[in-house]
Amino acid sequence: MISVIDDEVEVLRGTSSLLRSCGFDVATFTSAKDFLHSPSNGRSACLISDVQMPGMSGIELFAALRARQDPVPVIFITAFAEAPVRQHIEAPVCVLQKPYQAEALIACIERAISVQPET
Repeated sequence: MISVIDDEVEVLRGTSSLLRSCGFDVATFTSAKDFLHSPSNGRSACLISDVQMPGMSGIELFAALRARQDPVPVIFITAFAEAPVRQHIEAPVCVLQKPYQAEALIACIERAISVQPET
């Protein structure tokens, strides 16, 4: 399952539709806190998260997951430049600027899922 977290309903709708058309199971959330309190937390193969959201940002979500030693791959989507996002994250992650190309997102997901540690 791919979890998509974004406070923009249109982005959630478009991203989930794209991913479902590619054969992925998708869960959507309008906030990082909603995701953290959901059954999908701990079951997602990959997260796609907006960076700027009310309440908890995508970067804060990433930090919270890593603090719990949750290695789930995270793909960030942002309306801002990539470099400022990367300076807050000490890990190799995919960062896509909005609007992003569907092919770029799918490539990021495929890379993220292919490097998942075995359980």
